[in-house]
Amino acid sequence: MAFDLRVRLGDVVRLTAQDRFRPTDGPVSIWVTGVRLVTNRPEGHEWIWLEGVKMLHDGRSGDHALVLVRASMFAADGGQS
Repeated sequence: MAFDLRVRLGDVVRLTAQDRFRPTDGPVSIWVTGVRLVTNRPEGHEWIWLEGVKMLHDGRSGDHALVLVRASMFAADGGQS
């Protein structure tokens, strides 16, 4: 399984509840400080961990976060970064 993801440390990523695995707090923006691949999932269900800091609505930094998101969001063939 090969990964070619377009997410960079320092990016601010906006996620909807549907982008995440088991969302608990609705949409979230996260300032990315780490990325971890999850490779023990069946084909078509690739996920990555985004680690970072939640960004509040007023632009201030919030709590540390570790969010499981679909790898397809960041695929080289049309994902976001």
